[in-house]
Amino acid sequence: MEHLSSPRARRDHERRRDRLLMVALAGGLFLSILLAGAVGGGTLNVSDIGAFLRPGQLEGTERTILLLIRLPRVFLAVLVGGGLSLSGAVMQGLFRNPLVDPYILGISSGAAFGAVVAILTGISRSVLAIPVTAFAFALLTAAVVFSLGRIGHRFPLETLLLAGVAVGFFFSALISLGMYMAGESLHQVVFWIMGGLWNRGYREVWMTLPFTVFAVPVLLAHARELNAFLLGERAAESMGVDVEKVKKRLLVTSSLLVAACVSVSGVIGFVGLVVPHLVRLLGGQNHRLLLPASLFAGGVVLLWADVIARTVVHPVELPVGIVTGILGAPFFVYLLRRRRGRW
Repeated sequence: MEHLSSPRARRDHERRRDRLLMVALAGGLFLSILLAGAVGGGTLNVSDIGAFLRPGQLEGTERTILLLIRLPRVFLAVLVGGGLSLSGAVMQGLFRNPLVDPYILGISSGAAFGAVVAILTGISRSVLAIPVTAFAFALLTAAVVFSLGRIGHRFPLETLLLAGVAVGFFFSALISLGMYMAGESLHQVVFWIMGGLWNRGYREVWMTLPFTVFAVPVLLAHARELNAFLLGERAAESMGVDVEKVKKRLLVTSSLLVAACVSVSGVIGFVGLVVPHLVRLLGGQNHRLLLPASLFAGGVVLLWADVIARTVVHPVELPVGIVTGILGAPFFVYLLRRRRGRW
């Protein structure tokens, strides 16, 4: 039997491991969708998995709970979790920094300020006012950061990072001012900033889906370039990568996907930061595996975080951002200690 120290044996072992990981994550996501749809505080329960697969058998309240409340929420959790995790993996590879998350360019702060504006001006009474305004401000924030971070025809990552931090702090200050002036609307502002999927329906799913369908293939198609970026920009350029063009494409596409996610869910932390780390532990740094695996794993993680948020203290519902923070922060510390400073 060929020893694993042989390059060929290692490659074969890695291919088998990668295939197994992808099958496990895809199967886990499918199973999680079924279970999450049947778990909750209503009349459905885990024993109703068969009814979840055949909703025509349900009648009245149970059918309404499944099709109009849980199902869109499940789909939205998968879209948002997968989008944030994929964007986080791309940003970490691009910046070559494991502490980078998908909100690094200040997009979450811009979106949150847009939501605050919608709430304080009263237009939030319109069904789509908050997500549309949050999305518009998220895109505006990205445009400002790209403008500030641009030097000639180049986008130095260090400059973009500093511009994102500065713009994020600016919008955070404006958010604090808005909360101070919110009055009776303060609870609505706080709940949106904490992040959550309550009262979300098919409208939000259809708002997010087109951006996901556009962004995900673009990001997945740049796995080879991201692998080259791990060696540094000069090395990537020597390998035939158009560094500036690829940076611009990945940054813009990731920002668009993050903006779409944040606009419908609020600010949900740690998913885009921790999930790519978890995938690296299981499958290594190769972005050909890391990107699709992060997409599936992010959907699974946020889906179960949302289940916990709506069931653990039922009938009260927790913001899912609190759940991801409580679970994500200790796990991230564990990863840091386990890796001992190595990425």
